[in-house]
Amino acid sequence: MNASATSQDNTLAAFQRDFVQALFGADGLGAATHPGFAVYRNTVRGGCIDALEANYPVVAALVGRDWFRAAAAEYAQQRLPTDVRLMMYGEDFGDFLAGLDSAAELPYLPAVARLERLWREAHVAADAPALGTRELQALPPETLPELVLAPHPAARWQWFDEAPALSLWRAHQTDDEAQRTAALEALDWRAEGVLITRPHGQVLVAPAGRATCAFLDACAEQAPLPDALAAAAAAAEADPFNAGALLEDLLTAGALLGTT
Repeated sequence: MNASATSQDNTLAAFQRDFVQALFGADGLGAATHPGFAVYRNTVRGGCIDALEANYPVVAALVGRDWFRAAAAEYAQQRLPTDVRLMMYGEDFGDFLAGLDSAAELPYLPAVARLERLWREAHVAADAPALGTRELQALPPETLPELVLAPHPAARWQWFDEAPALSLWRAHQTDDEAQRTAALEALDWRAEGVLITRPHGQVLVAPAGRATCAFLDACAEQAPLPDALAAAAAAAEADPFNAGALLEDLLTAGALLGTT
């Protein structure tokens, strides 16, 4: 590539960067003086807000549409989309809510937002074979001390110390207002964990204990099976821990990556 072409590419890249920044308020182009630019800017911002509302429906339901869209507008002002798929917009929306002054008295919002993000990530994750019980049982016993079990690409998990994020999310999976209200009124406010998988093309959401989350954390860090089980046992603390049951539950859920 010659110097002239390189210069043209750099100029185009700079223009595109400045144009995007102008859309979100940092107007180095003087674009706001152009007829119709304000309409275009508002359309882009509105698209970002709409995308967040679609991506975080439970958060929106918990706080109301007006509050949510005001917060989403503030988020969109600070963070541009980095993926052409707007269904993936708002990767760190949970972190944003955690630092939002107006959400200080709503400590459960970031947890619910993070759960909704995990669901979306599981939904679009790559396909891959899941490890089955027979496949694991067929391994020679002498290989088990060095065996590293990897989480399935579609598996997502998290322990929420701050709120019953899963119960809040589940309460909003019905259009029946009476059922939703009853579920919220019966809510046991305690820490919860979640495991999200997609074993047969459908995203499944299930509760997960501390031991399960710790085991998957260790697997994600490529810990050998004995070390991962030790981490799970330590996380279980006073709760009953059964290594065989934990593995069976994860295999049934399709949470571990197969080898074929």
